[in-house]
Amino acid sequence: MKFFQCLTIICMILSIVAGTFIIPAAAAVYLHELAVLPAFCIPAGVLWAITLALFLKTKRSPIRLTTREGILLVCFAWIGAGLLGAVPFMLSGYVPHFSDAIFESVSGFTTTGASALENIESYPMALRVWRTQMHWLGGMGIVALTVALFPLLGVGGFQLIKSETSGPDKGKVTAKITHTAKALWFIYLGMTILQILLLCVAGMPFLEAMCHSFSTLGTGGFSTQNTSIGYYQSSAIEIICTVFMLLAGGNFSLYFHLFTGNPEEFFRNSELRAYLRIVFAAAIGIALVLIPIYGAAAAFRHSFFHVASIITTTGFSTVNYCTWPPFAQALLFLLMFTGGCSGSTAGGIKVIRWVILRKQAYNEMQRLIHPHGVFSIQLNRRPGRKDVVYSVAGFLFVYCICLLISFLAATLSGQDILTSITAALTLVGNIGAAFGRIGSGGDFSFFPHWAKILFSFSMLAGRLELYTIVILCVPAFWRR
Repeated sequence: MKFFQCLTIICMILSIVAGTFIIPAAAAVYLHELAVLPAFCIPAGVLWAITLALFLKTKRSPIRLTTREGILLVCFAWIGAGLLGAVPFMLSGYVPHFSDAIFESVSGFTTTGASALENIESYPMALRVWRTQMHWLGGMGIVALTVALFPLLGVGGFQLIKSETSGPDKGKVTAKITHTAKALWFIYLGMTILQILLLCVAGMPFLEAMCHSFSTLGTGGFSTQNTSIGYYQSSAIEIICTVFMLLAGGNFSLYFHLFTGNPEEFFRNSELRAYLRIVFAAAIGIALVLIPIYGAAAAFRHSFFHVASIITTTGFSTVNYCTWPPFAQALLFLLMFTGGCSGSTAGGIKVIRWVILRKQAYNEMQRLIHPHGVFSIQLNRRPGRKDVVYSVAGFLFVYCICLLISFLAATLSGQDILTSITAALTLVGNIGAAFGRIGSGGDFSFFPHWAKILFSFSMLAGRLELYTIVILCVPAFWRR
């Protein structure tokens, strides 16, 4: 292990995160919340000093990372980000308990959106800005941002990106991984700016429009208001957020192909087509049972909003969906097992994995009819890799084990079955929305401190596609 080089990279990543403290710090100055200003300035100054000292001490040469080193570096970078993000909450004095601060920070960076804080409107706006900003940084990936800004990582950069990005098939959209990271971040930034402008036009104040754009594009779900998007009572704001949630749940690599004159990749993508079919089928099904309650227009608007919120693992809400008819709640519950597209900022299992399993199930039935036939999975109208089915099966097994551990931890803390199972789903899938005591408008504040620490690791595992965290528990990983 190239200890000092890897430690320098981790500190560089965290220094970039600390550099973004300037946004909540500026909000604190603008809103005269000067009491919370040191909570951002002190940790940033200390971290920059440590990083500078390490950078000057470390020999600057091309860094070639092994697979083990890349995984460890990504893990420690994300754990470090979770610790760093908790510091402003604790130094400000508004979140005195370490477990609450860690849970809130990890939930922010992993874009889970589950909160351990009650009555968020009572907190300074600067801290509320930081909560949503963590979503935005974690959505596209803090390591990807570092690779985009500092191509000093050399060939190890691709290994880091692979450990952080989502989906069973991870590759580049340009020849160099640094160009890929920059391209995706530029698309991400452009979409964020566009949503901010549209929300401002729809009547939302600029600072709140920025926060909700951070949460929407990062598919996180933290809001500046206790009642989330429902606070604004605006159909225009609801529609804008619905559209951008669905966009954020799509594969950003496809947007790159679309913008660079290669629309064929976009329109023939198997996962995207399945993703849109699921959204429309679920939204129409829910809307039909909501029409007697809200009327046709409002029923379709609320239905599409909450379907987009759940499938993209954002977690926003406009109304209390826990009071909806059981059929509507059941469809939302099933969407918690789906997730967005691979290569998106959304969490969950991902649509592509269900597409692969569906195609494999069909092939197995074909094999029963034609025992001597040869069948392969077609993805994007091209033959897929043969080993991808084994990869998906292994992932789903590990996913279920993580769900089981989180579920048992929730029940051990004294919660009912519905609250416990949806807590596990929302944590491992980075969904945010849930049912039971943590349903619409609920939070995790009533869980014991030990459970919040364990849940923080569940969220990290979900964000890093399980293997990156779970592999640390495998003895063979540590053997030379």
